[in-house]
Amino acid sequence: MRESADMTCYTAKLAERRLQEERKAAAIAAKSSSSNSEREYPTEEEFKTLPRVAGNVRWTAYTIAFVELCERFSYYGTAAVFTNFIQQPLPPNSTTGAGFSGQPGALGHGQRAATALITFNTFWCYLTPIFGAWIADEFWGRLKTIQASFIFAMLGHIILIVSALPPVIQHPDIAIICFSAGLVVFGIGVGGFKSNIAPLIAEQHQHAKPYIRTDPQTGERCIVDPVQTISRIFMYFYLMINVGGLAVSISMVYAEKYIGFWLSFTIPTLLFSLCPLVLFLCRHKYHTTPPTGSVVAKAFRLCVYALRPHWSWNPIRLIKNCRSPDFWENAKPSKIRVCRRPYWMTFDDQWVDEVRRAVKACGVFAWYPVYWFAFGQMTSNLTSQAATMELHGAPNDIINNLDPLFLIITIPLMDQFIYPLISKLGFNFTPIKRIYVGYIIASLSMITATVTQHYIYVLSPCHNHASTCDKPTPISVWFQTITYVLIAVSEIFTTITGYEYAYTKAPKNMKSVVQSLYLMSNTVAAALQQGLTILSEDPLLKWNYGFVAVLAFFGGTCFYFTHRDLDDEEDYLNSLEPSTYLGREEKNKKGRKSKSERRDLEQGVQERPVERSSWSSF
Repeated sequence: MRESADMTCYTAKLAERRLQEERKAAAIAAKSSSSNSEREYPTEEEFKTLPRVAGNVRWTAYTIAFVELCERFSYYGTAAVFTNFIQQPLPPNSTTGAGFSGQPGALGHGQRAATALITFNTFWCYLTPIFGAWIADEFWGRLKTIQASFIFAMLGHIILIVSALPPVIQHPDIAIICFSAGLVVFGIGVGGFKSNIAPLIAEQHQHAKPYIRTDPQTGERCIVDPVQTISRIFMYFYLMINVGGLAVSISMVYAEKYIGFWLSFTIPTLLFSLCPLVLFLCRHKYHTTPPTGSVVAKAFRLCVYALRPHWSWNPIRLIKNCRSPDFWENAKPSKIRVCRRPYWMTFDDQWVDEVRRAVKACGVFAWYPVYWFAFGQMTSNLTSQAATMELHGAPNDIINNLDPLFLIITIPLMDQFIYPLISKLGFNFTPIKRIYVGYIIASLSMITATVTQHYIYVLSPCHNHASTCDKPTPISVWFQTITYVLIAVSEIFTTITGYEYAYTKAPKNMKSVVQSLYLMSNTVAAALQQGLTILSEDPLLKWNYGFVAVLAFFGGTCFYFTHRDLDDEEDYLNSLEPSTYLGREEKNKKGRKSKSERRDLEQGVQERPVERSSWSSF
């Protein structure tokens, strides 16, 4: 009798809670319906004919962009002087590394060591985001994970400052150990930040359905496309990244030249301290997605379940099978009898479609390491190339600021004029096409670097050993402008589109994870680039640039012909019916209680009997 009464009490409380949730959902739906009732939605024909434009961006997104500016200020401000700090020796009569009229330096470990450590830093800073994404999705949510990552990043900054103090750099072997430890700790903080800040800024935009807007003056009709709005958000997100990078890089290279490296590491740390303050003050204004429990393992199981009947040791047949229409269709819960459904298959059919879309996006990201090969030359070898040319009083590591400067000028032009013009002309400039164009432009930038390096070897007094020559090559460093401008244009088409693609193609409960997989393509490139450090010294540098140019061209071409079919699916993938599956379970496989069950027990409700299921798993 008592068990029956407890069960009745449990059922009543559960019904009451569900009723409250339904009322809350109905209120939200009513509010959304009232706000959308006046909107006109496009037909299929209008989707094909009307131009698409971006909508308005909430003010909270700009505060997050400011946080990104400060964080990138701190990252690029320190990274801007890494090459000289590691490669160049301590100047005569200098205790801080300041070069004054000469070349600033500190540790004197050479170009190969500098390239290797900078490549490791890139590798580490883009590997750790996968762990930051997992923590955000599983436990803390994006905002709390970002705030926690600030602690590690700040500690890393402090260690880097210590490595550059005058008493420490007098002992290069000790300084390099301290510097390396700072990179490791700093990278942990960067990982928690990078994987979550982009999804956080994008989810401030909550209008998921395209609608028609009519200009009251001209009567011109257009489609306000959420995907275009997300694209705009990421363009200005990337703009703020480069504002921070430009401001700090220019100031820090002069700080190293006239004061010392300790100041170049201290100023970014001070600005970085603004990040947690801004997020704390605006924390109640942000739209945030709560942690839903990691669904990565379940997504992996779904992929394996879908693959099993299509597996073949013949790679050609396997690829063909994976592209078959029924590959994902037969893995949907509605297609599987309940008695044969695995215990972990608690999601709906729509979530299977979202995972399929995310897998396709990851296939796109698999080609990105080829692009990062070219992009990575900017922060290592091109800086060293500038040191061999006529600087006319400018520090060699200030020249690469042409890249963020051109981005700051070009991004608003692309958003306000170029992209709208392309849309009005009726050309569907899809993400796949944009990424491909970026690859080709990156290849052109490396061709110009190859030509520049060739003439450095020809005209240098030391010919093929220009990097160690006491006299500069009689070529102005501003010849590098073409290379940096082309890299900047390629970033607009490839890098920004990558952020957009990762967010729009990921399931709602996997935004951070998919974003981290996009960022992790940098890690793959950095790992492979370690094998190319043998080319990062005289007389092989022109072969280094030439190889990267060829790789970017053929890699981009192969990418386009592999994924051009996604152009036809773009609108379909963006308009999938959203899944209601969040990832929370009543109980997991090990029998641990969910939050709702623990709350019931705290309120005095007895645990409901749970029958063991005989559903088979794979």
